[in-house]
Amino acid sequence: MDDVDAVQAQIARNMLASGDYVTARLDGVPYLEKAPLVYWMMAASYRVFGVHDWSARLPLALSVILLCWLTYRFARWAFDESAALYSGVALATCVGLFLFTRILIPDAILTLTITGAIWAWLRLLDPDESARRRDAILLGASLGIGLLLKGLIGIVFPVLAGLVYMAWTRQLFAWSSWRRLHLFSVLGIALVIAAPWHILATLRNPPYLAFSMHSGPGEYRGFFWFYFFNEHLLRFLNLRYPRDYNTVPRALFWLLNLAWLFPWSAFLPAAAKLSYKPATRAGRVRLMALCWIGSVMLFFTFSTTQEYYSMPIYPAMALLIGSALTSQDSRIRVGIRALQAVFGLLFVGLATVLLTVCRTPAPGDISQALVQHPELYTLSLGHFGDLTLNAFAYLKLPVAIAASAFAIGALGMTLFRNIASPKKAIIGIAASMILFFQAARIALVRFDSYLGSYPLARALEQNPPGQLIEADAYYAFSSVFFYANRSALLLNGRRDNLEYGSYAPGAPQVFIDDQELQSRWSQTSRWYLLAYGTDVPHLEQLVGASRMHVVARNAGNYLLTNLPIR
Repeated sequence: MDDVDAVQAQIARNMLASGDYVTARLDGVPYLEKAPLVYWMMAASYRVFGVHDWSARLPLALSVILLCWLTYRFARWAFDESAALYSGVALATCVGLFLFTRILIPDAILTLTITGAIWAWLRLLDPDESARRRDAILLGASLGIGLLLKGLIGIVFPVLAGLVYMAWTRQLFAWSSWRRLHLFSVLGIALVIAAPWHILATLRNPPYLAFSMHSGPGEYRGFFWFYFFNEHLLRFLNLRYPRDYNTVPRALFWLLNLAWLFPWSAFLPAAAKLSYKPATRAGRVRLMALCWIGSVMLFFTFSTTQEYYSMPIYPAMALLIGSALTSQDSRIRVGIRALQAVFGLLFVGLATVLLTVCRTPAPGDISQALVQHPELYTLSLGHFGDLTLNAFAYLKLPVAIAASAFAIGALGMTLFRNIASPKKAIIGIAASMILFFQAARIALVRFDSYLGSYPLARALEQNPPGQLIEADAYYAFSSVFFYANRSALLLNGRRDNLEYGSYAPGAPQVFIDDQELQSRWSQTSRWYLLAYGTDVPHLEQLVGASRMHVVARNAGNYLLTNLPIR
């Protein structure tokens, strides 16, 4: 657990401990920017299995499995069994789904609800479907759950895709089509699911209604304004305060999807030859997939973007890829040959790196071989910029496994490229990606000491009791708060995601400045301080180097105390 992972997990623990499932809190401060369902899911997991890092991740892991199964069922309904298997496998073994579900964010679960809503929308419009009540329930439930996962975006994407599809198929102004959608039932179900929390959160965090378009420091206007205006509208317009996020350049945001869908993006050219005419169910699903992809990508073209924001299109792309892989298009073989070359190059590149660093020593932890680029950390993959060649000396095993994975994949495609059916080549590609993901998992474990602060949490627990101060902001040492289950005073930490809630009526006074630190540090009672190594010289000037006793250090971060440890 580190950064956003530990923050999300600790919010869920706070809800479980307090019994307040309406207002999320960090360190006692109201945290009003996110919808609560992911916290509820983690709290339920804690209730059953206890509070652990793995139990916090369990709901997301199960949701990803369900997403792949739902995509398979969607494709089987639309195409056939072979296309369904290819679609499910393509989604399950693409880089993006693996990479962005290492982070405890609700986007994969949101993608599940969007997929369910779009499938239900199509089924309701399908002239051959009869179980319309069940599909209306699925559509309403998917929209309502989406609202509780990530706010209005949970309904914007499926509704926008559905409306574009209906306009394209000339059903937008056909009353018979709207009747088949059972709008009142769908809206009723969605409101029953989502409205209670939104109403309670508004009532418990007044002022109730505010409509200002200005967002700035020191302004508190309650839950309704912050959640709907600041987090939705002003973030979309890139006017949100605080601006603790960055945005990926638009062209890169589009192009990176080829990487997130790797290796299966090699077969997207074959999807261009498929029929998108709505005369058949298969054609209608492919057409809806285009509307789905276009709606999401066009929306974010005019908004702020992170790398993982395009995740809702992954199932749509998987449907097109799965459908294309069952065709007899010659581009499938071209895609296999292209992947064969790419896998071969990746093998050569990784093998070269491994040979280069095989004799390089790797003392201590990996942080010693990294170069920090804090200006990149507002992007979700910003830490990848810290990698240096020497860092791979700490990653010899995962590099060797990754090289083996690509060698196996390239060899398999070489053996099976001339077979009429691509099935065996696809199995080889999927198997090599599974092996590559194991390499990536081992590498992420090696990065744990750098990204997280678990050793500092253990040191805090094993030393004499005392009060805790954190020098920067809550996110910096959030893993300590999770593993040690501690609250803290936050030194100069009234910023970023905790700033708005700090101005709420009744918010705890957990924010202190340098002068207050000096006062507390000089007391005879024990205080602990979590700090970046780069901040230590300034802190020593404030309180005196003789009163700074190192309890533990990890990846350049420190746990300090004001009294000697005996």
